[in-house]
Amino acid sequence: MKLLGTLCAAALCCGMLSGCGASAQTKTTSVAAETAAGETTAAAAETDASAGTGAAAVSNEDIVVKAAQDGKVGNWGLGNEYEIQALLQKYGQPTTYLSQAFDMDGFDDDSITLASAMTYNELGLVKNDYDGGYGYGDSVGIIDMNDEGVAMLEDNIFCTKDFAEKNPNTVKAFLYASMKGWEYACENPEEAAEIVYSYGSSVSADHQAYMAAEVKKLVETDMNGNAVTAIGNLDETAMQQTLDLAKKYIQLDDAVAKDALAAMTLDSIRDASYITDVFASEDGNFGTPEKTDVSIQLKWLPQAQFMGYYVALDKGYYKDAGLNVTIVPGGGDISETTAVNSGTVDFGVTWVSNLISANAGGMNLLEVAQVYQRSGLVLVYKYADFQ
Repeated sequence: MKLLGTLCAAALCCGMLSGCGASAQTKTTSVAAETAAGETTAAAAETDASAGTGAAAVSNEDIVVKAAQDGKVGNWGLGNEYEIQALLQKYGQPTTYLSQAFDMDGFDDDSITLASAMTYNELGLVKNDYDGGYGYGDSVGIIDMNDEGVAMLEDNIFCTKDFAEKNPNTVKAFLYASMKGWEYACENPEEAAEIVYSYGSSVSADHQAYMAAEVKKLVETDMNGNAVTAIGNLDETAMQQTLDLAKKYIQLDDAVAKDALAAMTLDSIRDASYITDVFASEDGNFGTPEKTDVSIQLKWLPQAQFMGYYVALDKGYYKDAGLNVTIVPGGGDISETTAVNSGTVDFGVTWVSNLISANAGGMNLLEVAQVYQRSGLVLVYKYADFQ
């Protein structure tokens, strides 16, 4: 079960190889009582020694510098290493890191003292003691990329520019039903976890429930900790921050791809008009879909990371929109950007950095909705290592 971390992180590699309610206008969600993407904020980690058992009374900078100088900062290097590199540079450290395995054994045996973890996956395995967990509980702290100002956006919905231009009604209908599914999933995370589990979950029921609760935070909260009023919105500031970091840290060998990346603007990767029309619609009627049988390629196997799509399918939201939707799991040698670009599937879920890399390499992909509004990446450490 400790290989669960392996499974989900492996999906990220695939992306890098190529590179909830009755209306679609989502409801304002109250998250004031929640700390997004983890229990310990950067400020708490710096000043509050009661943040956990043996909490470190040292700053995030101290922790990053010590781990970097010890050569014990880890990351998978599969598309979110740019956030780690930006954090290291922020604190005056070289942008090198250890290649982290697809489990948390390196963190467990102290070969990595500052390890990458997704809040909805590896962090849960580190903290919890259910089957497959490491059971560290409150003895660990986190450094949140959002709090540090180096966050990049992750899961979005994309298609090719050509598909969007030829099938605008289909794109809008798909987004309307999908956002309705995400709204319901966020309002009912426990039920959403059960729905995903029934579709052949890649993780245990306990971990699935944990994942759903954490994914809810990423969907309902932005990078600054504010409540998101419209699920799927393409926030210009967050998008620009993601693009700026990508242009600074993505390394490409091909000269043409390098030039394409350097010249890239937000208009090169996204079109907000489709989701804007969805938000403006009261009934989800956008005209007859040009294509009714459509598919969406996930980054990985069925799990709560993608719960909105499974809820939309299970609740009949896609059918109500006039669509017959097939959800295609990821994994193995599947690359979601390549699958969409080649026309094997119609829509895909990827990280913005993966889409940027793919387009720089010559693909013609278009983001049409941003589901995750903040980064789910944190660095996790043991308080005892930094006292």
